[in-house]
Amino acid sequence: MSNWDQELVLIEQFFEEDELGNQIPTVTRREVLCKKKSVGRTEFYSAANSDMRPEIVLVVHTYEYQGERKVEFEGHQYSVLRTYSENFEELELTCERVGADVKS
Repeated sequence: MSNWDQELVLIEQFFEEDELGNQIPTVTRREVLCKKKSVGRTEFYSAANSDMRPEIVLVVHTYEYQGERKVEFEGHQYSVLRTYSENFEELELTCERVGADVKS
């Protein structure tokens, strides 16, 4: 079992209105510690049937995750495809690489 020794940035984007009523994007970033896991073979092929490309599973403490849909890990941005709670302390984030970060 791996240790909680890798840094993960949880990214939340929301919109605020300025004095003219324009929607201004605001991004918050929080660093947490995580464990890295591989995407299981079955999950990988099942997701491929739905045009998703899960690349990595990151495990965080449940109490630290607040529904963020984007994360940054080892210099790359990922989109959270799904979450899975195996127990009340740990939450798995199954992620795929985002946009320009995707390898062809």
